[in-house]
Amino acid sequence: MKIVFMGTPEFSVPVLEALAATHEVSCVYTQPPRPAGRGKKDRPSPVHARAEALGIPVCHPVSLRNAEAQADFAALDADVAVVVAYGLILPQPVLDAPRLGCLNIHASLLPRWRGAAPIHRAIMAGDAETGVCIMQMEAGLDTGPVLLREETAIGDGETTGDLHDRLSGMGARLIVRALADLPNLRAEPQPDAGVTYAAKIDKAEARVDWTRPAAEVDRHIRGLSPAPGAWCEVGGERVRLLRSRPADGSGTPGQVLHGFTVACGTGAVEILQAQREGKRPMDAAEILRGMALPARLD
Repeated sequence: MKIVFMGTPEFSVPVLEALAATHEVSCVYTQPPRPAGRGKKDRPSPVHARAEALGIPVCHPVSLRNAEAQADFAALDADVAVVVAYGLILPQPVLDAPRLGCLNIHASLLPRWRGAAPIHRAIMAGDAETGVCIMQMEAGLDTGPVLLREETAIGDGETTGDLHDRLSGMGARLIVRALADLPNLRAEPQPDAGVTYAAKIDKAEARVDWTRPAAEVDRHIRGLSPAPGAWCEVGGERVRLLRSRPADGSGTPGQVLHGFTVACGTGAVEILQAQREGKRPMDAAEILRGMALPARLD
């Protein structure tokens, strides 16, 4: 098949690689380079960099809403477009341009967690399982019929980073299957029951609230790891908490019980990995060798 691929972050790269190995990817659409790093120089997206390494032409329009951008897309004469975490809304002329339409790889079991942050929200909500759906795109937000889906359990200690990598690989395998059998797949409309929305993560929600139950605090920490990273203040320094698990113990919320075990509203949480300002992520034992915890964390 002649495919246009549309994606931006690291999550999308394994999908691009799988498609390039099995089909003709005639063009890659991705977000424009953004300032990054200490020098704030424009840096291409992970998908942009990988596409160039594979020798695939790259387009990075700021918008697809103007007639010129839509005409350029239609001129590619694609059989299908594959979209995964692209970052731009596709207007109807773009959705209609490929002969077989546009397929989206979404990292949830639709209709649960439509929207921008399905992996974060699934862990934060305490979902027992999640998965990947291959969806026929339409104008609504992740509302299109589902062609294929695959479930996977969420491990007790998994972070968003861990699950991100697993679901990315699942999505790559599933889209190859979907394209191989596309004429025979039945598009199943999403039910009205069970719809939830995965709102974009706001940095303002990243601060740990120790008054919440330990299970919720643990899910909050793991769900925001590695980015944007849940955090608390330790002696006036902001420390990002990256891995945790519920622990035995009780006390005043925020009280350090022993080691890096902290009391919550009910129960306690043991911090397994954290990151000090300007430092690399470290296991709790390493952090504690260079930092004395106060009696209470804020």
